[in-house]
Amino acid sequence: MKNFVEELTWRGMIQDIMPGTEEKLMEGPQSAYVGIDPTADSLHIGHLVSVMILKHFQNCGHKPYALVGGATGMIGDPSMKSAERNLLDEETLNHNVACLKAQLGRFLDFDSDAPNKAELVNNYDWMKDYSFINFIRDIGKHITVNYMMAKDSVKKRLSRDSSEGMSFTEFSYQLMQGYDFYWLWKHKGCILQLGGSDQWGNITTGTELIRRMDGGEAFALTCPLIRKADGTKFGKTEKGNIWLDAERTSPYEFYQFWLNVADEDAERYIKIFTMLDRETIESLIEEHRQDPGQRKLQKVLAKEITIMVHGQAEYDNAVAASSMLFGNSTSEALRKLDEKTFLAVFAGVPTFEVKKAELPCGIIDFLADKTQVFPSKGECRKMIQGGGVSINKDKIADIAYEVSEKDIIDGKYILAQKGKKNYFIINVI
Repeated sequence: MKNFVEELTWRGMIQDIMPGTEEKLMEGPQSAYVGIDPTADSLHIGHLVSVMILKHFQNCGHKPYALVGGATGMIGDPSMKSAERNLLDEETLNHNVACLKAQLGRFLDFDSDAPNKAELVNNYDWMKDYSFINFIRDIGKHITVNYMMAKDSVKKRLSRDSSEGMSFTEFSYQLMQGYDFYWLWKHKGCILQLGGSDQWGNITTGTELIRRMDGGEAFALTCPLIRKADGTKFGKTEKGNIWLDAERTSPYEFYQFWLNVADEDAERYIKIFTMLDRETIESLIEEHRQDPGQRKLQKVLAKEITIMVHGQAEYDNAVAASSMLFGNSTSEALRKLDEKTFLAVFAGVPTFEVKKAELPCGIIDFLADKTQVFPSKGECRKMIQGGGVSINKDKIADIAYEVSEKDIIDGKYILAQKGKKNYFIINVI
């Protein structure tokens, strides 16, 4: 067995750990869980640290449980939140749970015959028939209000939002999460809960409940909340979260996010978000420091995490798409791009509209009259003759070239290029 705590330590993935945790894990295979609220039908990269910790846990020979909070997701965790969540209906939650399991399957082994294969559990299964009276009688009596009020997640929320306060619904979240830990400890032998550092209070409530109800022993380990080197929130862009679902965030955009992280961040992220071993990572960091301009670290990081989330084929497509703007790409490669990736690659470039009925059209009229790619026909003619004009990545050498329907990509786009870096999308309507 590999030493799980040792592995996380060199990767910078431990914030808080309960005394005795490492020793307990070295006694032999153990079980642990991470909780994820199914508030959406996709994970985003903010979830990835906890998921990677669970992956390392399984990789070290232990059994991981992924708890999808069908019950707690109906309430909403007050930790780090400035407002109460919208409550989801059961049908939406069931849909979200199914989607999350499919995504988690890319990281965890759910299907093998190994004794430490991962299991997905849903706290709705043990909470749905638990009456309110029984819950507050059996569970609530073991944890005092004073104990719950002392937790940072509660104190911060109350001090930040004194005008509205915190509803009893949200206040009860801590107790419900604590009971999840107790239930998994009692029925599944889970001795450890893993999560982000903002969950420390909720997790330790679970260990306390286990101790008070059954005199049992359980442990807690949290990872740091990831921030970028400049202090801004990790995983957010102008468009919002970076999702694992290809429909929400295209594999190209996903790949580009990792490719464009700062050098300082790349050195941390490659330890956290890949399974590469210590020797390989330290060698990569040294290589990168020798020649940061090559962005070796970012390229390896982007490759590893994109393949893990989206697979080899989508990674290859993302690399090909990246070369559209900065490499010697071809018309064939351009036409292989799906529409979403095409629009993502060329997001922000000037666009024009041309009616399909106006095609075929001479290249000079097309670029200087039907559109304003060029301010004049003379300038357009001169640049074509100088080899500086391309349609869909094919250089146009003949000023008599006619743009026709065969040049339309995906039934609606034509890509014009002026010089090396100036792109224009023509929407054919």
